[in-house]
Amino acid sequence: METLRDVPCKTSAKVVKLHGEGAVKRRIMDMGITKGTEVYVRKVAPLGDPVEVTVRGYELSLRKEDAQMIEVER
Repeated sequence: METLRDVPCKTSAKVVKLHGEGAVKRRIMDMGITKGTEVYVRKVAPLGDPVEVTVRGYELSLRKEDAQMIEVER
């Protein structure tokens, strides 16, 4: 299983499944990251946290714990 955290910079991936429960999963979905969405990883901070992605035409920064909950395929 590959997660959004594992995707290298300047690479696109497609969301397969969201893991997590309750409010955390709902918050990720409210940000526009849902099953089937194309996500482009723009930058990763030097220590790996946060990850900056482009989703649905806007930039979004995710904590690595949240990125770990998003299963993707390339």
